[in-house]
Amino acid sequence: MLENCKNAQERWGGVSDIIDRWLEERQQLLIDYCNLSEEVEKIDNTICGTKLVALCQILVDYVSAGHFEIYDQLVKEGQELNDTEGLKEAGGLYKKVDKTTEFILDFNDKYQETDDLDAIENDLSQLGEVLATRFESEDRMIEVLHYAHQDQIEQGA
Repeated sequence: MLENCKNAQERWGGVSDIIDRWLEERQQLLIDYCNLSEEVEKIDNTICGTKLVALCQILVDYVSAGHFEIYDQLVKEGQELNDTEGLKEAGGLYKKVDKTTEFILDFNDKYQETDDLDAIENDLSQLGEVLATRFESEDRMIEVLHYAHQDQIEQGA
């Protein structure tokens, strides 16, 4: 998953400052996720709790940036360039992303309100799967609504 994140950043990095920052935040999210997973395996609840709070914070920040900045920017670009096919595909991708948002917010709410870490290992495993689905859909959205237009954008500049 971390390797896929690096590939996306290499592919679209520099295209837009906002996307670059978002992909950097994604990379930090994955680092925090991996660090927490290591602590869970050691069953060190004190360190685990601290890392869990950090993970929850970056999860919410990342999801918020996607929904309130990135996706809007991508859709706007597709609309300005009259990319009906890209917008149609992005609509389906957004539905996949939206389903992952509910799980992520539930994860955050659960672990912001409890010190009970009995289910954390299973929840982290599920979170990893959800994040992989989300990142794949987001990467495709970037590809069809931004990267696909690079020639048009450069010609217009």
